[in-house]
Amino acid sequence: MGHSARGATRGAGARILGTLLLGALLLSGCVAEPAPQTDAPAASERPSVPGRVPSPVLDATTARPGTPLTVIADADPVRNAIAASAALYSESRLVVTASVGDLAAQLLASSAAVALGVPLLLTPTPDATAAAAALEDELGRLGASHLLKVGGDPAARHVGTDAAGREEFHVVASPDAVGAILPRELAAEAVTANAVTAEGALAAVAKLKAGTPLLLGLAAGADPAPTTTPTTTPTTTPTGPAAAATDRPPVTLPRVRRSVPRTGVLVLAVNDPAQLAGAATARAAGVDVLPVPADHPNPQASAALVTALGAARPSAVLALGAAFAGEERLAWKVRAAATGVQLPGGGQVLFPASLLVALYGTPGTSALGVLGEQELPAAIIRARSTASQYAEHTERTVVPMMEIIATVAAGAEGADGNYSNELSADRLRPWVEAAGKAGMYVVLDLQPGRTDFLTQAKRYESLLVLPHVGLALDPEWRLGKTQRHLEQIGSVDAAELNTVITWLADLTSTHALPQKLLVLHQFSLKMIRNRASLDTSRPELALLLHVDGLGGQPAKQATWRALRAGAPAGIFWGWKNFIDEDQPMLTPAQTMAQVVPSPDLITYQ
Repeated sequence: MGHSARGATRGAGARILGTLLLGALLLSGCVAEPAPQTDAPAASERPSVPGRVPSPVLDATTARPGTPLTVIADADPVRNAIAASAALYSESRLVVTASVGDLAAQLLASSAAVALGVPLLLTPTPDATAAAAALEDELGRLGASHLLKVGGDPAARHVGTDAAGREEFHVVASPDAVGAILPRELAAEAVTANAVTAEGALAAVAKLKAGTPLLLGLAAGADPAPTTTPTTTPTTTPTGPAAAATDRPPVTLPRVRRSVPRTGVLVLAVNDPAQLAGAATARAAGVDVLPVPADHPNPQASAALVTALGAARPSAVLALGAAFAGEERLAWKVRAAATGVQLPGGGQVLFPASLLVALYGTPGTSALGVLGEQELPAAIIRARSTASQYAEHTERTVVPMMEIIATVAAGAEGADGNYSNELSADRLRPWVEAAGKAGMYVVLDLQPGRTDFLTQAKRYESLLVLPHVGLALDPEWRLGKTQRHLEQIGSVDAAELNTVITWLADLTSTHALPQKLLVLHQFSLKMIRNRASLDTSRPELALLLHVDGLGGQPAKQATWRALRAGAPAGIFWGWKNFIDEDQPMLTPAQTMAQVVPSPDLITYQ
């Protein structure tokens, strides 16, 4: 068969392959990796071209990150791409490159890199000498002997040797040029490109599969600005024989012997086109990529991400993107999300997504609140019914809750002398577990008397390690050494509360639990001394001040405003509706309309 006949046959076959692969990708989304190609034929076994020396087979070997969490959060995409390559590859004789400022070239380069199973690196601007040196160092570390450079001046198209002695293949950023230079088993001449928007670029790269020559092109008129919402616009960009004749390079790349795809590794990538190269390198290595919002990269905030991480159960995670640099205690967030456990209402962060509506009291008695006015099954029904009345008044997910008084202020000092009766964890467990199974959140309330809050909190550690259980501290019932209940309003210094904050946050982190709610009850400024020094730095906790004033609505509103004034930043807020004492008690519609700003927790007592 002559050269022209062979080219026509090859082109027709590649067009059919490209069309089938494109349809499969659009239907399948993210799927399992194909079996690793470890039995690639030697160079001497490949079909030869008359008059051409057979090309070598180039090795690419993946690596496992050295730590459970690797944060790649440089502001420079060039350095992020280098770091991703360093984390996921120990060797790659072939490397694909594209310019840092050319999104269209990066999309096609991503397609090629993933198909070949090799890293994608970015070439910096001419004035970025330090980044250029870092790129050269990474190419040296990888042992790169061949480069595929995508994009740039069409007149610069060539095959030659660069200053470091590497064989260089330079093609323009067109689907025909990139498709034609791929090795024969991946060749996709005159293919139909899958066009994506800048907004959907990272999500599209995340769906690419190693060994599959699907080419991504930038949609006409696409805005290259970063975004946080992934969207893909499947369109077709036909490229005909004339374009192929102009763009097709005269040779193809050597074959790549790809490494076994990496398992147990996952990349969380900020949904920003600047992170395409790192995402492509991950997909080339067989590593799944999950896009996260650029404005809120905490994976716990998304129920879908928690589900995906829980299904993957990765032993190593790469966090890719500059936004991760400011994400506090990211290691805990990733470990917790990887458990796959969801809070009632979804995700692993309580607010602002959820509105909690609680019944307050203790099992077995109606004297301390509405929760104890009925047995457990009826209490669950009542809590759900109460919460459901708020659904039409908010866009937030309404979550029913129980606030169970675990330690009850007592008039007598008791055997331990602390004027507090502690219910056992075993007695409370049936209520706590039943509420969790019913999709409810639970808070254990402490009224410590003359002991301290931390001492009592530790009594309930076996319940607090459950993901749907939080804690409430009630300073009204915190006594001094000689005080008795009802002779004065109790109070506590913020320093004591901070010991509980530290302990509970550490417990949450140690056990890789979702964020926990810590409620501080208050109806007078004197109840929490030095309130401004409360530790609000721990993201493991949602710290909430619960305004407990009762009586007429003008007085309650005045208390609400007084307690909110000067409160530490990062505090959430709760409002209590007293069924018998309020005059009148607000309806759900009134509560959401008249309490401004709307509370995060509404409790009924």
